[in-house]
Amino acid sequence: MALRNAIKNSVRPFLTNTNNLPSRISKSSLFAATLASSSYSSHLSFHQSRSLSSASASPGFISVNSEEEFNKILTKVQDDSLNAVLYFTAVWCGPCRFISPIVGELSKKYPNVTTYKIDIDQEAIQDTLSRLQITSVPTLYFFQNGKKTDELIGADVARLNHLTEKLFKKD
Repeated sequence: MALRNAIKNSVRPFLTNTNNLPSRISKSSLFAATLASSSYSSHLSFHQSRSLSSASASPGFISVNSEEEFNKILTKVQDDSLNAVLYFTAVWCGPCRFISPIVGELSKKYPNVTTYKIDIDQEAIQDTLSRLQITSVPTLYFFQNGKKTDELIGADVARLNHLTEKLFKKD
């Protein structure tokens, strides 16, 4: 019972005191904003010095850093009938950190497929995220011959492997 009360009292500020957060914070970055807020970070029990900024792109990924860049990539994928994966992620997202190395390995396994990594917390990409209705991470869009053929929401490794094998297997 004491543990339940301790957890409840530690979590309550996250659930009840969000009215003073700036309105420009999207739902997807609410957790990151809460962690970054010094008034809330004292309630956390994990390592406080962990950076919440975007990590550099992993090998096998091409980072997309702006709306203009995203639109050019999407146009190129569609016009040139390319195979591609658009990987929407966030640094603070545990499932994203879990699946990221697997996505990286798959991008090496299928060199005919380009993987684009889009950090959802970038200001310069927010309009695109709204237009595509990206509300959860990780989200992966699969393009085969320039057409969106499938998507994966969440860190389902078995489905990720199945989709990449089905869509991009070497003939």
